[in-house]
Amino acid sequence: MSNPADSTLKNLLANARVIAVVGHSDNPTRTSYQIADYLREAGYTVYPVNPAVSEIDGQPSYPDLAAVPEPIDIVNVFRRSEHLAGVVAEALAVGAPAIWAQLGVADEAAAQTARAAGATIIMDACIKVEHRRLGIPAR
Repeated sequence: MSNPADSTLKNLLANARVIAVVGHSDNPTRTSYQIADYLREAGYTVYPVNPAVSEIDGQPSYPDLAAVPEPIDIVNVFRRSEHLAGVVAEALAVGAPAIWAQLGVADEAAAQTARAAGATIIMDACIKVEHRRLGIPAR
């Protein structure tokens, strides 16, 4: 498994505007909630995608990526590795150019599918940690 070079990550994070967080929890103690909150504070438009909840902090939560109301730049995945292939298929179906699977989430076959379709995929890496490490300024 190899993730893209730092220059690619930096370009992706600097130019992205809309991030869909698949598996976004409505519980403030959960990592997905905290990372999504960080991304909002950094200036991204963040859409929660979780069919189990209807809203998070007053914002609608969407049942799937197809329901998100605008084009997605990055799909940030907080689902177990065995669900990554399904999320990749959904992301490709809506034309998302990048899929970011959080720490502990990896599936090489799903990654090959994403790459074959021309999408950038990052696995087993925290978007918040990388955002800070690469020095991406808040908007």
